[in-house]
Amino acid sequence: MRVWAIVLRIIRQFFRDKRTLALMIVAPMFVLFLMNLVFNEKDYQPAIAVDSSVPTIVVDKLEKQDADVKELTKATARKQLEKQQIDAFIEMDEGAPEITLEGSDPTVNKAVLMSVQKAFQELVPRTSSPKFKTTYLHGSEDMKLFDYFGPVLIGFFVFFFVFLIAGVSFLRERAGGTLERLLSTPLRRWEIVAGYIIGFGIFTTFQASLISWFAVDVLDMMMEGSFVYVLLITFLLAMTALTLGMLLSAFANNELQMMQFIPLVVIPQVFFSGLFNLDTMEDWLRFLSVVMPLTYGADALREIMVRGSGWNEIAKDVYVLLGFAVLFMILNVVALKKYRKL
Repeated sequence: MRVWAIVLRIIRQFFRDKRTLALMIVAPMFVLFLMNLVFNEKDYQPAIAVDSSVPTIVVDKLEKQDADVKELTKATARKQLEKQQIDAFIEMDEGAPEITLEGSDPTVNKAVLMSVQKAFQELVPRTSSPKFKTTYLHGSEDMKLFDYFGPVLIGFFVFFFVFLIAGVSFLRERAGGTLERLLSTPLRRWEIVAGYIIGFGIFTTFQASLISWFAVDVLDMMMEGSFVYVLLITFLLAMTALTLGMLLSAFANNELQMMQFIPLVVIPQVFFSGLFNLDTMEDWLRFLSVVMPLTYGADALREIMVRGSGWNEIAKDVYVLLGFAVLFMILNVVALKKYRKL
């Protein structure tokens, strides 16, 4: 009978906490729904530019393989490769095909090379394989998948752990009465928020820097650009996660409720951060990435680490992440109104 008393108490506790009960059902279905949308993606169609010297039969074969083929000059193709508007450029050099790959995604490189090899198969004897020279604008033939996905993983782990630690820590500040005592002082709301952000920010900055150093120096992840820019992006990601975690903790009454935000806020960002090719998703689904901070952080880290890009290429991502952090900071100030009006 005592066992059943415990069971009944737990059941009543769950029914009293309707949000926990609802999220136990809704959150898994929501994540499964996103996975269904992402993994039922279309096949990737490589964008390939060709020189006017490339035989028409090759172009026809490429198009039959659902490649997006267009004729460009070498100079124009080079610019579009740098902007990632095309995946490869094919030209003929003394009768032999020469391919220039954008090169930053090993999966795309493989898809392009397979398509080109099949297309040129018609021009060589059946007993031999087509031979062509391959150059990489970014990366190399030896580039690993981990080098491509690594920058996204750095951004994700920085964002996830800072979000979690910040949310739980700020929640404990409320539960322990520290926040209530601060609100009883003449301090203004923005001063309280700024103090917490600076205090937590010192440790989150150290954490983000350590993760970045470990990935590059210990795991030997590809690093083509400046490590200073990597530190800048991870710092902005940490600040965004910190302010977002603090904001959402204001709407949680305990640590369990704080954890419930993970499948709703953090996990969906994984699907739109670059781990999966956004070009194969439906347009309306791809649009969701615009409102997710991790999208911009992962994009900037990949630009720096894989493509060796500088400030001009990452400036937009920096400004957007900074905007997210400032927005969440302002919302934190507003959220404190529920505890005290100043």
